[in-house]
Amino acid sequence: MAPSDDAGRPLVDQSVLDRLRVELDGDEGYSAVFVGNFIGYLPVRIDRLRLALTTGDLDGSVDAILSLKTSSQMVGAERLAGLAITLERCIREESRGVDPSVALPRLAAEYLKPISYCSRQTVHRLQAQRSTGARR
Repeated sequence: MAPSDDAGRPLVDQSVLDRLRVELDGDEGYSAVFVGNFIGYLPVRIDRLRLALTTGDLDGSVDAILSLKTSSQMVGAERLAGLAITLERCIREESRGVDPSVALPRLAAEYLKPISYCSRQTVHRLQAQRSTGARR
């Protein structure tokens, strides 16, 4: 699957955020902090992924993509999570029997730009939803 194939997923699934709010006993403050932490740490996660992929660090790449995938799923960042799922699969498949120092930089070239772009869109959407209480 090419990185652009995930464009059909919503940027943010509001139902995930609604469930999070319920799980946090309806406390809007906790869910806002949770989303704020996701937004604040997202650049760090992407930088870790970039470094691991471009240096051919297989263990670091798997760890970084799992962190991005899981955190994205937890806040309903569906499109970003979809890209992470696809990249995780590619990392695992393309690193079998191939030197990671060759396979991973190739994946970096293919996936980092779409992931960075999607992360910026996701942050914008989450910030808009936080400030306006918008449903989409």
